[in-house]
Amino acid sequence: MATTVSASDVQKNFGTYHDRAMSEPVRVTKYGRETVFIVSAKTFHDLKQAQREAIASADLTDDELALIEAAEIPAEHRYTIDV
Repeated sequence: MATTVSASDVQKNFGTYHDRAMSEPVRVTKYGRETVFIVSAKTFHDLKQAQREAIASADLTDDELALIEAAEIPAEHRYTIDV
């Protein structure tokens, strides 16, 4: 769970919140409204990687859709559902 702190408190105690952000997100507010989060570099890179991997199917080209439709599941990864 994220720790919530005011921007002025972050300014006064940046080192403390920097260290805390290494283990959990720090939610920063200004005038009582959420404005930014401080997160570790690992968390940031994980989020950016996930963002790159997730695209809408509507954004795929016809060639990309054709490749997906033609793809086959390798035998070692196939499964069946017994009903």
